[in-house]
Amino acid sequence: MSHSESSGGAGQQPRSDAWKTALTVLQTVKPPHIPEGAEVMTVHVEFPPGDPGTPPHRHPGPAFGYMLEGEMRFELEGEPERVIRAGETFWEPGGDVIHYQDGNNRTDSWSRFIVTMLCVPDQPMITLVDDEELAQRKDRRAPRPS
Repeated sequence: MSHSESSGGAGQQPRSDAWKTALTVLQTVKPPHIPEGAEVMTVHVEFPPGDPGTPPHRHPGPAFGYMLEGEMRFELEGEPERVIRAGETFWEPGGDVIHYQDGNNRTDSWSRFIVTMLCVPDQPMITLVDDEELAQRKDRRAPRPS
């Protein structure tokens, strides 16, 4: 029997129902805004053990992430710091909101995550926040853990 006969005829592949249960929704959110003319960028980020990650920063549009490996210390302006673990999702609204932390919460392993963000064409996808602005907005940061 030829391959085409075993698969149900010329050019046809056997059908599967696996697609019906293959999808798992990990996160559903309504972002506050999408930048005009937005471009979508997906990046892979990895930090070595104990690395503090990116200094305080912001993105021009919303960002949606999935933790692949390890743990991330995650903190957005106005929200308490939390730990995101492998298999968990996170997101940030972008725009004016400061992202304080994305560093590796573990000292014995790497942290690796994927982020898909909506970027503004011809603008950097990340802008660091200087110490002066951090001081001006310190009342917007959630209380620090003791």
